[in-house]
Formats: sequence, structure tokens, C-alpha cells
Amino acid sequence: MAEYKGINGTKIQNYTSDPDNPLQGQVWYNETSSTLKFSAGPLVDSWATGNSMNTERYALAGTGTQTTTLAFGGLPSATESYNGTNWTEVNNLNSGRYGLAGAGTNTAALAFGGDPSGPKALTETWNGTNWTEVNDLNTAKWLLAGAGASNTAALAFGGAVTATTENWNGTNWTEVNDLNEAKYKLAGVGTNTAALAFGAEPATVNTELWNGTNWTEVNNLNTARNAAAGAGTNTAALAFGGEAPPPLALTESWNGTNWTEVNDLNTARYWLGGSGTQTAGLAFGGAPSVSGATEEWGETGGIKTIDTD
Repeated sequence: MAEYKGINGTKIQNYTSDPDNPLQGQVWYNETSSTLKFSAGPLVDSWATGNSMNTERYALAGTGTQTTTLAFGGLPSATESYNGTNWTEVNNLNSGRYGLAGAGTNTAALAFGGDPSGPKALTETWNGTNWTEVNDLNTAKWLLAGAGASNTAALAFGGAVTATTENWNGTNWTEVNDLNEAKYKLAGVGTNTAALAFGAEPATVNTELWNGTNWTEVNNLNTARNAAAGAGTNTAALAFGGEAPPPLALTESWNGTNWTEVNDLNTARYWLGGSGTQTAGLAFGGAPSVSGATEEWGETGGIKTIDTD
């Protein structure tokens, strides 16, 4: 059997701590931790392909984290739960629809708006097992955006074609201050007191920040788009996919002040779903080729430990 020295021309070196700037592919033994390690290259954020959804679809909504996401609605309408590895089909919405928005978590979600046969004001709440119809939005709408950390506190904004914003308190929707511009096919992230809205139809770079009372126009996206998806908060967000046209793979990161272009999706698409955070996002579904593709955003590279057992 060939030895490491014969293949690479050097022996594995021993270190009391990991080297400061190891070369990509370099292998060494850390005497302090008694572990064999290697360098997978510099740390970078990128998209990695994950397991596909059971039902390929677009114009869907999603909530939760990268490892606990709920995807619902779309064309065709379905509900699936993601555990960080696989998607599992669970109970469907009572009223199947697409172009809807959502808020909450994998076990406590809210679905609102959408279009099965014209814009709807329908709202449904998810308890981890079933969807239950609750009080409607004040204004029927579709192609809207949503934000919220639970199914008892959410924000609905925009839609074809309106600037209206509504706040959900767990029982009723209340109209609050409008977006500065009427828009639809927009994306949103955050909570009902701290949200971010970006992109819209026709393709735009416009970004607005919600402070719980008013919307304020802030610095624009670098690339105009509509029908994108997002992940994160109003101070640390990701915007990915969308359509200019054509379909986009472009991803941008928001630091609370500016958008910065980062690594692209592996598959360009629009009308996709998104969930998670700025550092651990999830992209799923989409068009124009109806897709169930799933991608996970996170760090790659860095120093890895080799399992020698």
C-alpha cells in the first residue's frame, strides 16, 4: 500500500496546535488534541445541494430553520416538513393555494393570502400536525410577503397590487402603515416588529425596512429582481433567486446597511421558497422548470478532523 510520503513527497508533520495558514489539502497531526487534521481550503459561504422535495412546485411559502423547515402551498399545493436531511409529506392546507405568504416555525406556522381562483384573504394556523382556518386578512391578496417568528405574531405586506400592511396578534389582523410603494412578487424576512422587504414586479432593487410602526426606504439590492426568496432578519438577511428576467441564481447578503453579492445558487430559479438565517439558509422549489430542488447555505472549507477509527 502506498504511504502518504510516497504520494505527497513529505511526511505528516506533528504540531502542538493547528498551523495558522495551512495549504489546501495539507495534513498534520495535532499532538494536543491527538487528532489527525487537514485543510479543506479557506472558509467560504456557498450553496450545497440537498435532497429534493417529494412534490415539485413553485409559488410556495416556507418557515423555520435550515434543519426544521415547513414548506406549504404552491402549484401544486402541498405541505412538507424538512429535518435537515429529508422532506416528509404532512397534512395539507384546508384551502390549497399558491402565491401565498407565511410566518412562524416548523411546528407553529401561519399561512395567509394566495390564489386558488382569485386573491384570497384566507389565513390558516399550523400546530405541528394540522392546519386550522382562523380569521381572514382585511384585504384579499396574493403574491405578497410575510414575516414573523411564530403563528401568533406576524406581518403581511404588499401583494398584487397594494402597499397595505397588516399585523397579526394571534387572533385578528389589523391594518397598519403601508409600504412606501405598492408592490407584488416581493420577498420578506424578519418579525412583525422588525422586517425587511425587497425586490418586486416589475424587477426592482427597492428595499424597505419596518421598525414596528413605519416602512423606510434603505439601500437597494445590487441586482433588480422579482419573485425572489429570503432568509434571516432585518439586520442580517439573504436574498436569493428571482427573475430579472431571466431566472437568477444570484445571492446577496444584507448587513443592516448594504447588500453584497455572494456565491450563487447552483440552480437559477424564481418563485422559490426560503427559510433559515443569513448564515444557514434553505432554498427549495421554484420555476421555470417546476422544481423540488433543495439547497443549503453555509460555510465550506476550513480545518477538518479525519476520523481514524
